[in-house]
Amino acid sequence: MTLFLTALSAIVLLSPTVSAQKSIPEELQGDWSLQLDSKEPAWMSVREKDGKPAVHMRIYIGSDGPFDVTEISGGRIQFSIKPIRKAKGSKVFTKRKVDVGLIDGRLDGRISYIPNDGSKGRTVRFSGNRIPPMPKSPPDLSKVKFGNKVTLFNGKDLTGWRPHEKDKKNGWSAHDGLLVNTTPKTDFSATGDHANLRTVAEFEDFRLHIEFLVEEQRNSGIYLRGMYEAQVVDRDSRMQGLQGVGAIFGRIAPSKNAGRPGGQWQTYDLTLVDRHITVVLNGETVIDNQPVIGPTAGAIYTDPSAAGPIYLQGDHTNVKYRNIVLEPVVREQ
Repeated sequence: MTLFLTALSAIVLLSPTVSAQKSIPEELQGDWSLQLDSKEPAWMSVREKDGKPAVHMRIYIGSDGPFDVTEISGGRIQFSIKPIRKAKGSKVFTKRKVDVGLIDGRLDGRISYIPNDGSKGRTVRFSGNRIPPMPKSPPDLSKVKFGNKVTLFNGKDLTGWRPHEKDKKNGWSAHDGLLVNTTPKTDFSATGDHANLRTVAEFEDFRLHIEFLVEEQRNSGIYLRGMYEAQVVDRDSRMQGLQGVGAIFGRIAPSKNAGRPGGQWQTYDLTLVDRHITVVLNGETVIDNQPVIGPTAGAIYTDPSAAGPIYLQGDHTNVKYRNIVLEPVVREQ
């Protein structure tokens, strides 16, 4: 019996710190649009699921978790998010530890960047705005009123558009009535040295018609309000399901692959109302008025209560767009 109790005590001592701590403070639970001192777009979700902490966080790109909470103390939680590697396959990486809580009702957090090669780390502080809960039911799209159509691309030049990154190469141009991105990149890595493109104007809810052409095994994306990416790849891409054509990337998989082979024009009709998305790909509804929880990877806006741009990925591969027309939702006064 003594040996059994000793072994049991050892198991308890080796259990994660959080197991002996209190629950996550209720006022901290929910979804948050974060404002980092580094100006990077970020989002966090704090929940308790089946009595256990469930924390998600994303800073611009990469996985959003879930991540294990390692400590709950004094109304604050601590957890680590995915490390940043110096290069693919490199043994040099930077750990990212997060400490967050509320001070006088306001979100207060810091991210500690700790390199494993002994070099100097840094700390980024952040605050945040609470995101309201998702509506309990989807909008009745039959009752939604749309305003006059707005042509976003005139077919002649980039009027109404601008590169998002000032420090990257601009591969975007208007050519033969098409919005064209030219880049030497051919792989599917998350970022590149060419700029993404966004509308100068920002929009609330809307219906968007847009046509795209990608060659076989090429990749781009269309972000609604700068937050939710409708994937742009060919039908036979290595990326399928949650990452395939017709998907809201990483969030909602299409009901079927309604894409076309590389090198053929394809059509998206995308409706965003009350954080619910309908995707019609090449005339077939593949996502039907589904809620989208949180921004997708690569989002530049993370607050669903704020207007945002139409944002096109240009740091991936060559792509062409045309016939970009938006119909804004008309809200009753």
